[in-house]
Amino acid sequence: MDLIKSRIRDVPDFPKPGIVFKDITPVLGDPAAFERVIDLLVERHGGKGVEAVVGMESRGFIFGAPLALRMGLPFVPVRKVGKLPGDTEKVSYALEYGEATIEIHRDALRPGQKVLVVDDLLATGGTAIATLELIDRLGAETTAIAFVIELDFLEGRSKLPAGLVDSLIHY
Repeated sequence: MDLIKSRIRDVPDFPKPGIVFKDITPVLGDPAAFERVIDLLVERHGGKGVEAVVGMESRGFIFGAPLALRMGLPFVPVRKVGKLPGDTEKVSYALEYGEATIEIHRDALRPGQKVLVVDDLLATGGTAIATLELIDRLGAETTAIAFVIELDFLEGRSKLPAGLVDSLIHY
């Protein structure tokens, strides 16, 4: 874990004054650190009956796709509205500064399918809550929500179903 933590960079006043952004790009730039993240996620979630990995746009794709590949599972992207072709299910949710909409292909998951959701960071939990709603609408079952980083002081975990959140690193 120390290797991963040592590669997370603080960027003060981004994207606005007063925010300290946790930048994961140095983790991605270090193959050993990036691989360790994937290894840890496989250790924690492999062999638990997961049948698909869902990644939230956009950094959830970075960790979710290699995780799905390593676990031999399909990868399902949850994208911002208008980015997926075909028939989609959409959900809108509130942000600090407005509203966002995300979507998933309606045929991406089947009823009863066990799903692991992956993203880089848990802050307030809004995108994760919306993603869980999409998965639920398709009839699939979320078994866990894995994050590389969790900002504990924002209490996003408290807004998500008890026992589902798994974060590698806490701030």
